[in-house]
Amino acid sequence: MRSSKSRSRAKNNRNRPSGGNVVNRVFDSSGPEGKVRGTPQQIIDKYNQLARDAQLSNDRVAAENFQQHAEHYLRLLSEAQREIEARREEQERQNRERQAERDRERAERQEREAARQADPADAPQPDVMDFGTPEAAPESGLVETPESKGSEPAPAPAPEKKEKPARKPRARKPKAAPTEDAPKTDGDAPEAAE
Repeated sequence: MRSSKSRSRAKNNRNRPSGGNVVNRVFDSSGPEGKVRGTPQQIIDKYNQLARDAQLSNDRVAAENFQQHAEHYLRLLSEAQREIEARREEQERQNRERQAERDRERAERQEREAARQADPADAPQPDVMDFGTPEAAPESGLVETPESKGSEPAPAPAPEKKEKPARKPRARKPKAAPTEDAPKTDGDAPEAAE
């Protein structure tokens, strides 16, 4: 069996904030006048009202007691609000950083796009082959002129292309001999000797 002290301790620990949203959490406060239940702001208001009532009845001890209870929940509430404000500021800072990064990326994209449209030299160019070495230069099919001979060295002769073997002509099908029923055409008639 549990002792009454351990049950009492466990019961008191339930009133402590465990992370979460303390501002809207409902607490059960055991004050000198009995239990007070509500959110921290509601409990603070209730204890302040009880403290005013005690002062009006000239009970300074009870008034001080109620004020201390109210102060406890006021500390809980202010700490929770500070944490909420710190989280909100951190979230806003992160949002501003993300937005600034997106703005920078958008500006860079726009600059690249504007530069590409304005300057065709920056546009993607086709690949250019280097014909600096004679063996790498394929035959261009251009005719060499006397002007080009004097300005640059003559290119080395291109390697000879292997010629494909000539195709053999197809054999013609032999014409069928004309039958007696078929009329003879001029191409079929043998030349007559005169």
